Amino acid sequence: MTRAENIPFDTVLDTPEAWLDTLMDTYGLPLTKLTFSYVQDWGKAQEIVQDVFLTCYEQYNKRHTIQSYKAWIYRIAINRAKDYYRTAWFKRIIVKDSGFDQQLPTSLHAEHFVIQQETNEALAHAVLTLPTKYREVILLYYYEELSVHEVATILRCGDNTVKTRLKRAREKLKTLLEGRD
Repeated sequence: MTRAENIPFDTVLDTPEAWLDTLMDTYGLPLTKLTFSYVQDWGKAQEIVQDVFLTCYEQYNKRHTIQSYKAWIYRIAINRAKDYYRTAWFKRIIVKDSGFDQQLPTSLHAEHFVIQQETNEALAHAVLTLPTKYREVILLYYYEELSVHEVATILRCGDNTVKTRLKRAREKLKTLLEGRD
């Protein structure tokens, strides 16, 4: 169980504001990264996460019925991101951090740093080009370090479905990245 799941959200925090502050501190950045993977716009991802926390605030009275806060809040974020993705206002923008604005290490390993940066960018771009059903399992499993069962709970599908999607996503990534050194 993760640190976030060990926080007694419903017992110690008896005001909606304290409860929301704890949720925001615990899940703010991970949710923003997750929603970014859907909308590929950092500012819009932050707006979606704000909307998620507004929903949480409105659901304060139902907090005792929530079995897993992590699964619950991730599900809300994914649904909000998908809702945005479906709207007519959506336009696809891939925000790439070229890495050139970062200062290179002055050691002899500068070349290795540049190669690693390029590899990371290629992998990130490849993950973002995957179909949604594959991208979300890759992000939740590898980047959020959730178990197969946790991913299945969040996505409301079976464990075997998650395993199959992970396998197919890895195959697609391998194909996308073939030819790279």
